[in-house]
Amino acid sequence: MGAALAERLQRLGVSQVQDLLFVLPLRYEDRTQVRHIGALRAGERAAVEGEIQLTEVVYRRRRQLLTRIADGSGFLTLRFFHFSGAQQAALSRGTRLRCFGEVRRGPLGLEIVHPEYRRVIESAAAEPLEETLTPIYPGTEGVAQGRLRALIAQALRELESTERAGPEGGACVHDWIPREVLAPLGLPSLREALAYVHRPPREARLDELAAGRHPAQRRLAFEELLAHHLSLKLLKRTVQSDPAWPLEDPARLASRLLEGLPFGLTGAQRRALREIETDLLASRPMVRLLQGDVGCGKTVVAAAAAARAAGTGLQVALMAPTELLAEQHFRSLSEWFRPLDVPVALLSGSQPARTRRSALETIAAGEIRIVVGTHALFQQGIEFHALALVIVDEQHRFGVQQRLALTEKGRKSGRFPHQLIMTATPIPRTLAMTAYADLDISVIDELPPGRTPVRTVVVPEQRRQEVVQRILDACRGGTQVYWVCPLIDESEELRYQAAEETAAALAAALPEVRLGLVHGRLPTTQKEQTMAAFKSGKIQLLVATTVIEVGVDVPRAALMVIENAERMGLAQLHQLRGRVGRGTDAGSCVLLYRAPLSELARERLKVLREVNDGFEIARHDLELRGPGELLGTRQTGLAQLRVADLVRDADLLPRVHAAAELMLATHPDSIPPLAARWIGSGERYGRVG
Repeated sequence: MGAALAERLQRLGVSQVQDLLFVLPLRYEDRTQVRHIGALRAGERAAVEGEIQLTEVVYRRRRQLLTRIADGSGFLTLRFFHFSGAQQAALSRGTRLRCFGEVRRGPLGLEIVHPEYRRVIESAAAEPLEETLTPIYPGTEGVAQGRLRALIAQALRELESTERAGPEGGACVHDWIPREVLAPLGLPSLREALAYVHRPPREARLDELAAGRHPAQRRLAFEELLAHHLSLKLLKRTVQSDPAWPLEDPARLASRLLEGLPFGLTGAQRRALREIETDLLASRPMVRLLQGDVGCGKTVVAAAAAARAAGTGLQVALMAPTELLAEQHFRSLSEWFRPLDVPVALLSGSQPARTRRSALETIAAGEIRIVVGTHALFQQGIEFHALALVIVDEQHRFGVQQRLALTEKGRKSGRFPHQLIMTATPIPRTLAMTAYADLDISVIDELPPGRTPVRTVVVPEQRRQEVVQRILDACRGGTQVYWVCPLIDESEELRYQAAEETAAALAAALPEVRLGLVHGRLPTTQKEQTMAAFKSGKIQLLVATTVIEVGVDVPRAALMVIENAERMGLAQLHQLRGRVGRGTDAGSCVLLYRAPLSELARERLKVLREVNDGFEIARHDLELRGPGELLGTRQTGLAQLRVADLVRDADLLPRVHAAAELMLATHPDSIPPLAARWIGSGERYGRVG
């Protein structure tokens, strides 16, 4: 093939012939039978054949070509918005066509817009039908489906013709998984699986293929999950072969910090801290995920870990995704470390140049041991004297490269910093074991004493006035309230209530309530002032975008209204409502929605109303939407799952874990080519979680 086509194929991860076989279909179409036009239903994709009755150009808002075909059972309109004179001439009365496309209702009855079609000579007998279902592959610019199908068919022919099963040459595909692993699963060989998914026979069930439950798809899903799991396990080994500073804390800063707190740790916090401390005492880098529900107290556990590093005379960097959250961490840590005479520095993009320059000098000299910041922490020009621990809050909001850059800043004298990654998104254990196989996991599954579950109610938009009255009653009783809006400005495409418009309407409806507004486009100083005023009680009602989703802590806020809740994901809604009820008063959350609700939105709101446990919420979120948004998997090793699905294929995961241990022990040479087949060079950022 030519260089231009080869370059385009590289965007699909194809650089050698066998790579074509692992460009897997997204779905299938049944072109193995011609349907009677009279039996068609709107919404179907079908092949039909008929004789042209009429072709004409019409002008209805835009120029278009209409061709009517009939087969004796009914007629169908073919509609073309882009056409040439030659095409119009070829679609003449009496010509017989075979067409394929999606049937929909049009002004003249059923129609197909821009169908695939070809002329047939006389009858279906003269033109053979497709013998297999037609695969639809992921597209890339400049490579048409037909061209891709032809290339993959060529690779399949080469696969079938060769007798060699070795890893080298042509389209030979080696099965890297040992037979003793595959035998108990009762799945087909790799060659059989590839042949089937690219050419399912006409008797194959489209519903089974669409669900991904066919044994051929399961065979490939097993291999893909195993490849990802193994690559992450190897990364963990690589990281743990690096040297790190053992953090022995001779100054006893960690225990002194905990003794000085006005509250005690829960059992779950103490357990997580013991696991972290064990890692920090070792001379290899810790790479640990600390997960727990909103408000479970992850920050204080991270602070105790930071104290252990500071007590060893080394430095800590805590990176947060937003300036608001970084500032809150800075205030909390400053308050906790002040009695220990340990200064904490804040680095953010909006600091005055003089303040920033002074902070950089003291950090580079090692005078500041605890540094809190946003992505500004990993920018050029920031040097640490001896960075021994990196704490990343809300890990999936940062790109892998960003975390890598910060970790590399800690590399001194050949030593790497320990990593503690915090997330308020509880992740079911089976998913966490696969998605984070390179991390050890600590779970805080207990809320501090006195925290009661947030009561959640679902209210239609028509009862908005009742909600406004409830806010007035709450503010008169001394309660503070959040009103959360998804957008800043009104959008023509989406019927969201914008934050600024909502703030104006609420200010008019509630003149006696002190109201503030926070959104992402406000200057940082204005956001800071508004949040500080809300936290101190000067503002009673805060209208905000989802900027307040992460981390903001206002103990007297006990009521939250979330507008257009039907548009938001379960994990995000659960995180938002975790902002209320953090003090002595029980929290309430009102989910305002606009009808009509989709089935998915209805199910999501039902789960929020009935469930408060974050891990249970996460399980439902996975079932409803899959792992992508829950994990932010664009940033993880699981970004490009091609055939596997972590929820659908959860029953394979125990076998995947067992197979990984067996291959690590007995077939280590098979792991790199297996990982390269499914992941390519995606594991190069393996020194970060």
